[in-house]
Order: sequence, then C-alpha cells, then structure tokens
Amino acid sequence: MIFDIRLAKTFDLDSDVILYHGDCLQLLRKLPSKMANLIVTSPPYNIGKPYEKRLKLEVYLDQQKQVIAECIRVLANCGSICWQIGNYINKGEIIPLDILLFPIFRSLGLKLRNRIIWHFGHGLHCTKRFSGRYETILWFTKTDDYIFNLDAVRIPPKYPQKKYFKGPKKGQLSCNPLGKNPTDVWEIPNVKSNHPEKTIHPCQFPVELIERLILALTNPGDWVIDPFMGVGSTAIAAILHKRKTAGSEIVREYVKIAEERICKLTRGKLKIRPMGKPIYEPPKKRIALPLFVKGCYIKDS
Repeated sequence: MIFDIRLAKTFDLDSDVILYHGDCLQLLRKLPSKMANLIVTSPPYNIGKPYEKRLKLEVYLDQQKQVIAECIRVLANCGSICWQIGNYINKGEIIPLDILLFPIFRSLGLKLRNRIIWHFGHGLHCTKRFSGRYETILWFTKTDDYIFNLDAVRIPPKYPQKKYFKGPKKGQLSCNPLGKNPTDVWEIPNVKSNHPEKTIHPCQFPVELIERLILALTNPGDWVIDPFMGVGSTAIAAILHKRKTAGSEIVREYVKIAEERICKLTRGKLKIRPMGKPIYEPPKKRIALPLFVKGCYIKDS
C-alpha cells in the first residue's frame, strides 16, 4: 500500500496517513465528529521542554481541557482515549498530572477503564527523592459499548502446562490456550540513547507501547489520532497494523522526522523494537562465595 502523507492544512478521509504541522486544535477542529476509534497521545508535561512553553498550572490545565473536549467530539461512540502522562515538577515538588486531568475527563462524560502503569528501567537519577521510573496511561471510553480485542494482546502464560488438579476438569490445561490477559502494569523500555528507535526527540514514545493499545482498542481500517504526535510513533504503530492515522505537531523538524520514519517503514528500512521482545538482562557472573554445611566451612570451587 502507498501511504498518502500530507503536510497540508486540509484533512482528507480518503488518505491513510496525515501529518499536520500546526497546533493540535487546528487539526482537531477540521476532523469530522465521531470519526476516530482511538485517540492516543502524550501531551507536554508543562516542565519546560524545548517544544513547550512553561505555563501556570491553571492555564496548562485549561488548555488541556480544550484539547480533550475536541477529542471527545471526534471520538466514535465505541472509541477510546488513552492519555499518557507523567508528573509536573515545580521547585522539587512533583504533582501527578493524571490526578489533575482525571476530573476533566470525568466532567466531560468519559469513563475510566484502566489506569495503566508504564514502568521502565532508565531515566534521571534523583538526589532528593527516589528516581521516577514510571508514567501512567489513562484509558477512557465514551460509552459502555466499546471495542476491546483482548485476544489480540494476550501474552504467554507463566505456567503454560499447569493443569486442574481436581474437579470435572482434572488433568486439563487450566490456562487459556491463547495466552493470559496482560496486567495494568506494563514493562516496556523507554526510548533512550541505545534504543533502536531513538531520534532527537527528548521524550519519544516507544512504538511497542502504542501497538498494544491499537490492537486492543481498534479494528483494521479504523482511524487512530494523535494530537501531540512528536516524531510519529503512533502513526508507525497504526500503519504496522493496517489502521489509518492522523497527527499534529507544532515543531516542523519533528514532523519532518515523522515523515522520514514512515517512509522508511513503508520500504521495510525502519528499525523498531519488536513487540513483546524480552527485556535484556546482563548475564550474572559467578562469584565464589563460602558455603556452610552443618556448621562446617567449605570453600566454593
């Protein structure tokens, strides 16, 4: 399939991929109502990154409310919104943004289905508090009749050969043959310097994180929208799984990188960390330790 990548100021439902250089509200207001089955994004955290202007917290939350309201208009009745967010930091104090944003979504009629914890192993090392190693994804739906394809995202069971030991199913496998339901704590590496997907963006989405959401919450051919698309990780995940996608970004250089990444993907040249790949752990070196058996000291050979 040839993807129609447009950097124009118009929206075309016949396109498969649309990248919009500009404010997200400008894009959202051009979209038809109820056309998207998934809106997934990670907005700025108001902490002064190069792509954002640090605002008073009240102003920031008011801006977020305007964007969220437009997203809800664009969302189909069976659709979902996934808002990935971290902490606002002010003079060493952290304020969890998901706690501040939850009442906004609730006041606009959405229902929270999961508060997903995205845990990762690398980040800044704090000196006056424990180092933060997680962020949250708030998954909301518009109605009680929403898409949830659990079988598409099942993971291998811990004990695949475990069997019932009593009752009418004694001797039969006790686990689902398709795998188990993932928990609401997701262990996925964040995009740091040695990650195959790393670009110049300082807070880049790993594609794997979005893949699970897209597979679970949409069907092939559905529209996936990312109002704060950065360097296009949501678009890449959507394309991989045959969904249509549109996103906006105010930094022109990021839009250009997103376009380059998508073009590489369509040629099979883009490096992506495979979904579900085990997290690498260095092999443990054998260390000689003294052994004690019944009070006797034995030197380990």
